[in-house]
Amino acid sequence: MTSSASLRVFFLFSAGYFVSYVFRGVNLGFAPYITHDLGLSAADLGLLTSLYFLGFAAAQIPVGMLLDRFGPRRVTAGMLLFAALGIGVFGAARGIGGMMAGRLLIGVGVSVCMSAAFKALAQILPVAQLPMVNGLVMAVGGLGGVVVGSPLALLLGVTDWRHICFGLVVMTLAVAVAIFVFAPERREGVHRNTDMLTQFKGTWHILRSGTFWKIASFPVVTQGVFYAMQSLWIRPYLLDVMNLSAEYAAVLVSVLGIAMMIGCVSFGAAARSLARRGVTVYAFCGFGMALFVLVQLLMLARAPISPAFLIACYGIFGGTGILSYAVMAEYFPTHMIGRAHSTLTLVLFILIFGLQVGIGAMLSHWPAQAGRYPVVAHLSVWGVLIALQIASAIWYALPGSVLEKHRGMAS
Repeated sequence: MTSSASLRVFFLFSAGYFVSYVFRGVNLGFAPYITHDLGLSAADLGLLTSLYFLGFAAAQIPVGMLLDRFGPRRVTAGMLLFAALGIGVFGAARGIGGMMAGRLLIGVGVSVCMSAAFKALAQILPVAQLPMVNGLVMAVGGLGGVVVGSPLALLLGVTDWRHICFGLVVMTLAVAVAIFVFAPERREGVHRNTDMLTQFKGTWHILRSGTFWKIASFPVVTQGVFYAMQSLWIRPYLLDVMNLSAEYAAVLVSVLGIAMMIGCVSFGAAARSLARRGVTVYAFCGFGMALFVLVQLLMLARAPISPAFLIACYGIFGGTGILSYAVMAEYFPTHMIGRAHSTLTLVLFILIFGLQVGIGAMLSHWPAQAGRYPVVAHLSVWGVLIALQIASAIWYALPGSVLEKHRGMAS
């Protein structure tokens, strides 16, 4: 395939992942307006926002089957139509029930975007190039995390959040049409004999694997905390605990998105370089996640450090757990890698759903004043989240013969 076609695949499917990331975090900017219009509690807001992750997780196995049967071009274009419908329903709804249905549809619709991008690139690029290019896809998607900061805050200053929803409908449809019309069709890697039962059996096999849980333990918890915060709860923390202005908080949300992009690309490149020097991706991934927990401890202790610096570090180290996808390749045979990745995504997004709901429920135990929660409420939440991460870190760091056993099987 020509370099021109390769670039088309990269930019078109990266645009799809960008759309999914915008939808992931858009409620971060919408939250004050939705809460005011519908009189939502923190628990209500957490449940509403988290339905994106529930829809995303629920669609993982069917999406994997569809990608194997029909390829990334047609599946991505078709699934994005559900996302466009979802944001339209969300923007038009006058009650929380309709908004919940819309948010769930969005999650289902964009659930294909990351997997489709990785599959489309794997069809046209040498294996050696994939870690770096996949990191670039993650970085482009991370721009969505930047957009839901200051740019979205500026838009909300001149127009209504419902109008922005309908603008997002147009954007999503445009990306769907562009992928369907301009993305090249590749038949390699498409297997029409894949069935749903086989997909479920593969997922169940992975879920019963001690090796999977050993590798996934720390990354899933840190990534779950990071995305639950980035997509909703980091802004209230900046306002209520750090006592920042709404404008500065929006800027830091964008800083967080940029930092995450830098972290994804940098850690991907560093992991490849260090692997040549004998440092395993498993160990390097653990080191990066430990730094993420350290940053959270500094934030919990309200250390006298610049908020911008802390948030930048939070973003850079927050995405380290994504290296766990590469770790899976070292411990599972080639024919099981796809199922290991989809199972990891499934577990991660179910956890994000649970964390967003749980954080909202915890915050709701304290009465809000003028739309803000007391500092002790946020610090209590952060304390629980850090404790969960430390517990998973201990399990991740403990020596385990199961890893050595499965490394040999993979090789």
